[in-house]
Amino acid sequence: EALWRVLADGDVGAVYNIGGESEIPNLELVRRLLALLSKPDSLIRFVTDRPGHDRRYAMDISRIRSTLGWSPRRDFATGLSATVEWYLSHRTWWERVLSEAYRTAAAMYLAER
Repeated sequence: EALWRVLADGDVGAVYNIGGESEIPNLELVRRLLALLSKPDSLIRFVTDRPGHDRRYAMDISRIRSTLGWSPRRDFATGLSATVEWYLSHRTWWERVLSEAYRTAAAMYLAER
């Protein structure tokens, strides 16, 4: 919905952040994903931080809200569940995206930009 609103009504070249206005720690997100997939928390592996590691990811959606009138219609848990369900129901789509042919084509396209 938000992407369509930006494409249909947004200003060319403007940046519109799209988000759900929900901040949760990465570890909590991983635990929620595992629960939705009926997988155990024991799959989580902790690694050392990389240099320049971001401590927080926060999206300011004030521009899309004020200029295009868009705001999230779902809470985070509902949206995450719907996203997981979409990926589970569209396996053939994401399996193609993981293929070597797709990655090679994407790399060539991005190199030309």
